Amino acid sequence: MAGETPIRSDDHLLTPDNAAVVVIDYQPEQIGTVASIGRDEMMLNATAVARTATAYQLPLVLTTAAVKLGANTGTIEELREALPTIDEIDRTTLNAWEDPEFRSAVEATGRKKIIMMGLWTEVCVAFPALDMLRAGYDIYPVADAIGGVSRDAHDRALQRMIQAGAQPVTAISMVAELQRDWGRAGADNLRSILRWYFPRLQEIRAGA
Repeated sequence: MAGETPIRSDDHLLTPDNAAVVVIDYQPEQIGTVASIGRDEMMLNATAVARTATAYQLPLVLTTAAVKLGANTGTIEELREALPTIDEIDRTTLNAWEDPEFRSAVEATGRKKIIMMGLWTEVCVAFPALDMLRAGYDIYPVADAIGGVSRDAHDRALQRMIQAGAQPVTAISMVAELQRDWGRAGADNLRSILRWYFPRLQEIRAGA
């Protein structure tokens, strides 16, 4: 299409060709303890990330904690509906990077730019993010799709990750960065997500 900007082969920004998504522990037990952001808004943003991953065909790793131990239940249904074909990797580790199956799944994506969301920010996002940064990955925590047990816990965890080199994004900035040009193929993915997202966001905020 005339005026379309090509995806740069060495693009330092997120593109559909260089990024993968990691989703950690969106389980009812964790969601119920988040206090840094409203549950409905957080889950709207998390679902937007999941829809984006599907629309742009990004490799995605989905993991849970302690389901097989009987301590927790699996991924919350509203997020599972956005990821119907993705198998869960269940762990016992609080730090997902210390689980061999999870680590192998991330490595198998072949991507070094990892968009990461999970619960809680201060544990299940921060711990693997810090390890993966040290291992040479670029980590992009989705700041408005994650949450901690308090606002301070969330903020301090983000600060810790930023100091280690993480680059926080938001759900909508992420999908816009992936698309980057309305003239590129796939622009209907962005339009579709925005048309679904903003009316729902307005409903949530009107009911707050």
